[in-house]
Amino acid sequence: MRKESAVAIRWEAFLDQVRERGEYDTPAEAERCARVILALLGAHLAGTVRAQLAARLPETLALVLLNPLQAAEPLTPERFVRATAAWIEGATESTALWDIGAVLSTVADAAGDELMEQVLLQLPPGYDTLFGRPDLGRRP
Repeated sequence: MRKESAVAIRWEAFLDQVRERGEYDTPAEAERCARVILALLGAHLAGTVRAQLAARLPETLALVLLNPLQAAEPLTPERFVRATAAWIEGATESTALWDIGAVLSTVADAAGDELMEQVLLQLPPGYDTLFGRPDLGRRP
């Protein structure tokens, strides 16, 4: 089995991508959304997949992913959106969906297709669209 080399995206580059995709006014707004969404995501990933994904992220956000909020059960994509809306001050489900798309598509770009396939196998069906990768989520 060929091992992919993990190259972490730089902090500024990651936040710039999230900021552009989310059309945020400030880097702080992009960072706030990224922290919430990665904390929620981290609760749903385990083992080497979570560690490999963290290795592709800037160190500060990797730590958020590795020290997640606790989840009693896996959240469906719809419940993930609702939870995100609850954790981001002033957010609605519509704005949370926008925030999730901005952050998780940037995460997917940093991860690459091979690792994203492994990530999606640990998540309930439907997360592929939240990551902006609907073709990767098709399971047999």
